[in-house]
Amino acid sequence: IMRSTIDIDENLLKEAQKLTKIKTKKELINLSLRELVRKKKREYLASLFGSGAVDITLKDLEKFREDEF
Repeated sequence: IMRSTIDIDENLLKEAQKLTKIKTKKELINLSLRELVRKKKREYLASLFGSGAVDITLKDLEKFREDEF
């Protein structure tokens, strides 16, 4: 865990809290980061399958899915 001071768009933060019903900034930011990582992993996997040359093992796929649970 890392403690940081950052500038966050207050309107964006409030909108995200309203949409998710999450009360704390910490929980909202952690959820946002997890979702970003999940999204980027899915994009990477989709790019592999779209290329026609998939060089991924079942173990690799399971690693990508670890954060989903």
